[in-house]
Amino acid sequence: MKLNFPSFVRYLVLLCMSILAVCTSVQAQVNADLSQYTLGSGDVVKITVFGQDDLTVQTRLSNVGVINYPFLGDINLVGLTVNEVESKIDTGLRGDYLVNPSVSVTVLEYRPFFIDGAVRRAGGYPYQPGLSVNKAAAIAGGYTERALKEKIIIVRRIAGVETTIEASASDTILPGDIVTVQERFF
Repeated sequence: MKLNFPSFVRYLVLLCMSILAVCTSVQAQVNADLSQYTLGSGDVVKITVFGQDDLTVQTRLSNVGVINYPFLGDINLVGLTVNEVESKIDTGLRGDYLVNPSVSVTVLEYRPFFIDGAVRRAGGYPYQPGLSVNKAAAIAGGYTERALKEKIIIVRRIAGVETTIEASASDTILPGDIVTVQERFF
């Protein structure tokens, strides 16, 4: 068999480009999920106003989700996206306190996710961006012998309402999710 080198190289380049496109698409989906992520109790956030060190605040959100921010008083952050918090603080500071504030909000630590059912060490674990059900199960010591990987339930709070999602082992989970891996009987 004679190998046509230019054709082989073209095939290899196309294969690499296809793999890169799939990886980029998956990462874009994860980033999209986190861009719409709403803050909740347990998240650690850092609020920074460029050039105003006295307006920098780093805090873990309590169950109530209210923080006391300089000049603005109590602000409820639970249920807001990072962009909404930035806009809220920008609006509050603009005019009376600063001419053109540049506000940045960063989530330093996401609230934990929880996994139970047919895993070796059920419990709550720190969230890491890009976490799939398979990775979460690995963090929890792996699946048990009786795990039914085709029957996974995720309970997620969406717009303040608990929603049950049927998931696969490759689906992405978000901070605060409760993942349940069902057991098979045989």
